[in-house]
Amino acid sequence: MKNYEVTFIVDPVLSGDEIEATAQTYVNYLDKVGCHIVHVDKMGLRTLAYEIKRRSSGVYFCIEFQSPNGEFMDDFELALRRDERLLRFLTIALDKFGVKYNDDKRNGLIGKKKRAGAETKEEAPAPVAAAPAPVEAAAPVVTAEEFAAAAPAVVEEEVVEPVVEVAAEAVEEAAEAATESEEQA
Repeated sequence: MKNYEVTFIVDPVLSGDEIEATAQTYVNYLDKVGCHIVHVDKMGLRTLAYEIKRRSSGVYFCIEFQSPNGEFMDDFELALRRDERLLRFLTIALDKFGVKYNDDKRNGLIGKKKRAGAETKEEAPAPVAAAPAPVEAAAPVVTAEEFAAAAPAVVEEEVVEPVVEVAAEAVEEAAEAATESEEQA
């Protein structure tokens, strides 16, 4: 059995029923020619990267199927080309890696995952103060203690200590660079 995947973009001007009927037309066609439909994915309305037939969006469908042979592909692609309801289509033959990827994607192994114990936006801790901007030669030098005193009170000790160490190193490097530039001038 050969594995294939056809992705096509349906004109979004059509009604919802007509869009679904267009996709069902090709699913029925594939069934009629003896293909086994593995998965039909309605990806929904998406913005196109560039205009096609004066449309800036389209409804995407992806049909993954298996066929004993690829003899029907010429007629199938001719039907896709002639259909005025479609903006574009792409048919590809899947190798074993493509089949595995699609299977993993359907099973939720690939894609966005929620981490265990993930916090919602409301429960998320306050953001840590960003690292200070590079110090120019004319700017006043800030000590690590002054930087720690300026840090927000909501930041815990575990976060402040490493920040203070990094800030102290950055301040020392900036001070050395300032003295070197004054010596060269």
